[in-house]
Amino acid sequence: MLNEFKAFIARGNVMDMAVGIIVGAAFTAIVSSVVADLIQPLIGLILGGIDFTNYFIALDGGDYSTLAAAQEAGAATFNYGNFITAMINFLIIAFVVFLLVKAVNRIRDAAAKPKEAAPESPKGPSQEELLAEIRDLLKAQRQG
Repeated sequence: MLNEFKAFIARGNVMDMAVGIIVGAAFTAIVSSVVADLIQPLIGLILGGIDFTNYFIALDGGDYSTLAAAQEAGAATFNYGNFITAMINFLIIAFVVFLLVKAVNRIRDAAAKPKEAAPESPKGPSQEELLAEIRDLLKAQRQG
């Protein structure tokens, strides 16, 4: 069984998948940083600094100024602001990934595009035509 496991791990598909998962995790950190550190502040600036995370409904009927205060008091809360924030983050991340994939595809297509065929140089006489010409010249020299 150990040999079968070694053979399974040594297969290219498993190694490719492992590399893909590791690179994907690192890529997730990059995309999350782009969203959190670059795009979200711009959206906050455009929307006037709205922070959806403090949009909630306290299910115990209490009046709390922030979500943290409600949670500290032990109140059950319906956190629809966190859901809105998660949806905005998803849309931004999906759009950033779309742009990155589009750029990678454009680069890959440009690299794979066949180069234009060079214009053909004018062809000279074929080997048979050259041999016939030499024969005729030799024949003419013998006769002349």
